Amino acid sequence: MDAIYSDPAPFSVESHGHELTFYPAGSDRLEALLKLIGRATRTLKLCFYVFEEDKCGRLVRDALAEAARRGVDVTLIVDRFGSDAREAFFVPLVEAGGRFHFFSPRWSRRYLIRNHQKIVIADGERAMIGGFNVQDDYFAPPEENGWHDLGMRLVGDAVEGLELWFDQLAAWTAEPKAQFRAIRRMVREWRPGDGPLRWLIGGPTRVPSTWARHVSKDISRARRLDMIMAYFSPAPFMLGRIARLAEGGEVRLLLPCKSDNGATIGASRSLYRRLLKHGAGIWEFSPCKLHTKLIVVDDAVYIGSGNFDMRSLYLNLELMLRIEDAALAEKMRDYVSLHLPASEHITLAVDRSRRTLFNRLRWRLSWFLVTVLDYSITRRLNLGLGSALLPREDHQS
Repeated sequence: MDAIYSDPAPFSVESHGHELTFYPAGSDRLEALLKLIGRATRTLKLCFYVFEEDKCGRLVRDALAEAARRGVDVTLIVDRFGSDAREAFFVPLVEAGGRFHFFSPRWSRRYLIRNHQKIVIADGERAMIGGFNVQDDYFAPPEENGWHDLGMRLVGDAVEGLELWFDQLAAWTAEPKAQFRAIRRMVREWRPGDGPLRWLIGGPTRVPSTWARHVSKDISRARRLDMIMAYFSPAPFMLGRIARLAEGGEVRLLLPCKSDNGATIGASRSLYRRLLKHGAGIWEFSPCKLHTKLIVVDDAVYIGSGNFDMRSLYLNLELMLRIEDAALAEKMRDYVSLHLPASEHITLAVDRSRRTLFNRLRWRLSWFLVTVLDYSITRRLNLGLGSALLPREDHQS
């Protein structure tokens, strides 16, 4: 029987002069998104991986069209790979005066790189990020097996940096003859600064992106790691860092029991034994599908679009906000703890009972498909980097 679980109410935190509001419940996220759109007076800049032709998709599209009609400058980018929505679906927005672009609309090698970011910016002053997309499932409650996710609204000076990145992305997307090496250069040359709030960008570069580099460095020197992660299948060297952290510190991983992709769960389960032997705590969230991307490592909090797998760390275009704040980190650890009573604690005994020959074969196949095959083929097709599975971490971009 699935555990009883109810999403907590929205909660707000002040951090370094910024107002952060977190939305664990889908209905609250949708309301916050529509309010952000409805109250914009000058500009709206949005980017989503998935945008569907369903009830919520129509609500958001129509709200954007209404904003455009009242004079707001609206730009929407939707990933062509992730979304099933047709170009005709967005005609009402365009007719109202808004701009709409598919990311990588043409079939080519670059088409296989996905713009996995989720970005909403209103008037250059307020922003919303997280793992959620525009589809009914991302706003449905746990009892309807909706995606359990986390959105965050940000008000403060840091929004300026996010808008700078969006403008670069939008300019590239709108250019019909844009070269893929240009966006690789954008990712490679992105500078997040050295302040307590840093926008980290992930993407297909020859050297680790700011997102991959920062999280790897933080974990390598951490004493405590808490993570809620939809897809967890990191490279072996990263897995080793987490295992070493668990030996001398504390690791809590909240991972999915349900998903739309069973292979991602199998890939994660293939890694449990090693982590458990080193002392990591692992829980599987059972009330509904899990889509959250939240990492708390010592006093740093990461929230955004990036999963903790090979594709999100080294291939997809991703956006993560890193916030250095001890009080916020403790608050988000409490948020992780709220999920544990509704999750199955995976011990060595539980893992051993599951580890039948058939399951071991399935899990290893899942790990190969998710971590090796998908990553290696896409990387080679798009980047011409050869077949090496692991990127080098000793470079600086």
